[in-house]
Amino acid sequence: MKLSIVIVNYNVAYFLEHCLYSVRNACKDIEAEIFVVDNNSVDNSIAMLNEKFPEVIIIANKDNVGFSKANNQAIRISKGEYVLILNPDTVVEEDTFSKCISFMDSNSDCGALGVKMIDGQGKFLKESKRGFPSLWTSFCKMSGLTSLFPHSKRYAYYYMGHLPEEEINQVDILAGAFMMMRKECLDKVGLLDEDYFMYGEDIDLSYRITKGGYKNYYFPNTRIIHYKGESTKKASLNYVYTFYNAMVIFAQKHLSTKQTKLFSILIKFAIWVRASLSFCTRIFRNLFLPLLDFILVYLAYYLLVSWWSVNVWKDANYYPCEYIYIVVPVYILTWLFSIYLSGGYTKPIRIAKIILGVFFGMITILVFYSLLPEHLRYSRALVLLGAVVSLIVIIAIRLIYRYISTGSWLLKDEKTKRYVIIGDENEAVRVADLLRTTDVQAEFIGLVKEDNQETLNPHFVGKLSQIKEIIKIYKINEVIFCAKSLSQQNIISTMAELQTYNLHFIIAPKETDFIIGSNTINTPTDLYVISVNSISSEDNKRKKRLLDIILAMLVLIFSPILCFSLKRPIGLWNNTFSVFFGKRTWIGYSNYNLKTNSSLPKIKQGILTTFDSLEKEDIDTNTLNRLNLLYARNYKWQTDLNIFIKSFREIGKRITKEEFCISNK
Repeated sequence: MKLSIVIVNYNVAYFLEHCLYSVRNACKDIEAEIFVVDNNSVDNSIAMLNEKFPEVIIIANKDNVGFSKANNQAIRISKGEYVLILNPDTVVEEDTFSKCISFMDSNSDCGALGVKMIDGQGKFLKESKRGFPSLWTSFCKMSGLTSLFPHSKRYAYYYMGHLPEEEINQVDILAGAFMMMRKECLDKVGLLDEDYFMYGEDIDLSYRITKGGYKNYYFPNTRIIHYKGESTKKASLNYVYTFYNAMVIFAQKHLSTKQTKLFSILIKFAIWVRASLSFCTRIFRNLFLPLLDFILVYLAYYLLVSWWSVNVWKDANYYPCEYIYIVVPVYILTWLFSIYLSGGYTKPIRIAKIILGVFFGMITILVFYSLLPEHLRYSRALVLLGAVVSLIVIIAIRLIYRYISTGSWLLKDEKTKRYVIIGDENEAVRVADLLRTTDVQAEFIGLVKEDNQETLNPHFVGKLSQIKEIIKIYKINEVIFCAKSLSQQNIISTMAELQTYNLHFIIAPKETDFIIGSNTINTPTDLYVISVNSISSEDNKRKKRLLDIILAMLVLIFSPILCFSLKRPIGLWNNTFSVFFGKRTWIGYSNYNLKTNSSLPKIKQGILTTFDSLEKEDIDTNTLNRLNLLYARNYKWQTDLNIFIKSFREIGKRITKEEFCISNK
């Protein structure tokens, strides 16, 4: 056996499927075995493997045992001369394995090999080659000196920035996303250190390989795509802590006691700084606009009250201090909360949602105003005028912000989606149809064929060799590659060639209902799951929650009457309070505990389900799955309301495991 490939998977079934298609192509003419070690995923990964990749050897763990231990499970039973540990969120070229094996066959001192990695936008990933993380190297990385001097050997040694991207070189550290190792080398230096749960194990193993008398090589003659961070969410504080803690473990194992103490102090300081920055940034990002709205609306309202007092009542002190400092802020908070509920703080900004929010906020204030005693009814006119002033100020803030950031006074999101799909006729048309099933309103979808293909389809706007001209003429910002008709090498080469065009690159695997790629420039590793996206939108989640609250309030108000019309009234109040406080939702998925539901957007368990609105008493599991899929994909709050009305008599039922989990047929 020449090659053993080990992939550790944890809840990234879509990426794993695409990765294995590329691995299967790269293994042609190579005697190889493929292991997938699954760390107790809940996204149907095992079922997908059994159905589509029967040649894969599956090790299904009952717990998440971590990256190192999972890899070691497969390595211990592997038979290959070379062992490759590979991330599931990668795509390899057709000749990646053969080129790497050829190099290692020719260089007996090569203990481990890494390749050139690019991200989902075709940009080079610096961690393809790394230096030993000494105290000085780590300080330069954490302090930002590495970013300031990216090609300096002294300051950018962490990424070995002094070494050219296109040259084969000996390096200190290889990335665990792709690490091909000589089995005899592993037998000598040991497997991955299981003290590392995730992160740091590649640094530790690379270091031990060099200490064992072998060399680590960076080999850029082949490339892989690495959707960096998709399975680990590297922006999270948990990642920061886990990664830096792994560095502490490494220091304790391989550095002197004095160096370890300094390293630990530096790491703790870095964690504190990153945590503080992350927390402050998150708070600032979420609260800046509402806080700015409150301050400026309050200032405008204060001026309005002053003007009204002087010009209408001829008394500058007509309104008491409690009106200015207590009542007015309550009014403003009511308007802002109503705007939030109406979606006025969701991007893209829509003036209609802001108007709707202010209007309902005003109605709410007037309703409570009418219930107050006479001495607390300060001025109904100021409520109406205040609503108008608030609306003007809030819209003005959006317009000014838009102009400062974009140079345009239009609040409309001007960047529309303009796609080209590259592939043969059948596959390109299939992907285009798949794309049209989403909620994304594409302004343009053009098809591009390979240079050697002929077609009469009028939707084809050109061929692959003309892609740069097509991008300019049709103002393309999204490029979709059909993996069924294009080689991975062709895809990666095209991505690298077009990386300066500020495009989003997407790959559509064959015979699947999803596409993988960069969703936005800021989040270049997002996953497009075409079949399901509607109920997961922020706007729909807000509408669903608002409807839950409104229905719960109505049920509570009229519960003394409603309880007589229910089949099982005993659970009415318990269910209603569960919904009101967000523990449950009125309408949820049918057959909630079914494993296939794990691939759907997560929502609370429902009091009622999509099944309850049907007249049939017995429906098979496949039908329930389709009901759930349609509900998630085409969600509307009217659907929830319709199910609630039709199944109203069941809202008091007690939800038991037996009632909720319908047996498979």
